[in-house]
Amino acid sequence: MSDIATTAEHPAVVGRLSTLDRFLPVWIGVAMVAGLLLGRLIPGLGDVLSAVEIDGISLPIALGLLIMMYPVLAKVRYDRLDTVTGDRKLLVGSLLLNWVLGPALMFALAWIFLPDLPEYRTGLIIVGLARCIAMVIIWNDLACGDREAAAVLVAINSVFQVIMFAALGWFYLSVLPGWLGLEQTTIDASPWQIGRSVLIFLGIPLLAGYLTRRYGEKARGRAWYEERFLPRIGPWALYGLLFTIVILFALQGEQIAARPLDVVQIAIPLLAYFAIMWGGGYLLGASMGLGYERTTTLAFTAAGNNFELAIAVAIATYGASSGQALAGVVGPLIEVPVLVALVYVSLALRKRFAPVHTATV
Repeated sequence: MSDIATTAEHPAVVGRLSTLDRFLPVWIGVAMVAGLLLGRLIPGLGDVLSAVEIDGISLPIALGLLIMMYPVLAKVRYDRLDTVTGDRKLLVGSLLLNWVLGPALMFALAWIFLPDLPEYRTGLIIVGLARCIAMVIIWNDLACGDREAAAVLVAINSVFQVIMFAALGWFYLSVLPGWLGLEQTTIDASPWQIGRSVLIFLGIPLLAGYLTRRYGEKARGRAWYEERFLPRIGPWALYGLLFTIVILFALQGEQIAARPLDVVQIAIPLLAYFAIMWGGGYLLGASMGLGYERTTTLAFTAAGNNFELAIAVAIATYGASSGQALAGVVGPLIEVPVLVALVYVSLALRKRFAPVHTATV
């Protein structure tokens, strides 16, 4: 992770990555397999891991998410956020992709591919409503996107998530199906439940990152902070990501292994969703002349989803063994390798962009 940050201004990015970063897809694949095997081979492991929860999420997963997000948020130049908030094209494009296109696209794909599987269909729609506030920061950083832009867009998504999630859930699961003569369902997610999740999984690492930079630079200077401190904590974002993946798949390994054909059925619309959202975000950013960094940020913030919130809502509303919960679990099973692959696609496309100077790091 640290080498990705330090080579952000050079064209041959992939060739200069550390061994840890260069083989990221391998480590993620190993983490997924390890998690699935642990869940299958150690009886009662899921019960132990779920014994303590934070906002409906297993404590180990919660800790992994916090560890994963802190180093990237500590890298953000908070004194340059105003260069992002003044970019109306970026902000409007992100809002349209995340809160208009994203939920509508997932609704359409869920009904097209899963018309006779209401539990999985509902679970996918919930995933589509939960816009990404966590892992997108990792994907954006790996692809050398604009960190400040990612921080602002994630913050906007967080606010909209608190305000809009329950309302959009009611619309896409009850109102719109009724208008179209389709089967209706309900969702039980209060603004407080969603807001609490946002405060925990985004608020804590965001505050920690901001305070670390502010007081670190004040005490030791910016040169020490960026040249000595950040390289030390940078790899912990990847460690946290891998740890989170292992625990997540250990918790759900039994369900995934027991219903492989169901996983395939759920995976097909998810693959289409991630490809369309990322590609749409990339094309929109390029057509608006945002430059590589912000186009990349726009694409990844559009494609990623907050699977932690989706799983928590599905479990709280329908139960841990429900089809809705399984659909939520399959989300990261597909999202993680697909978006890692798209990181490499994005880096390969970088040379096609003319330099656009926005917020440098």
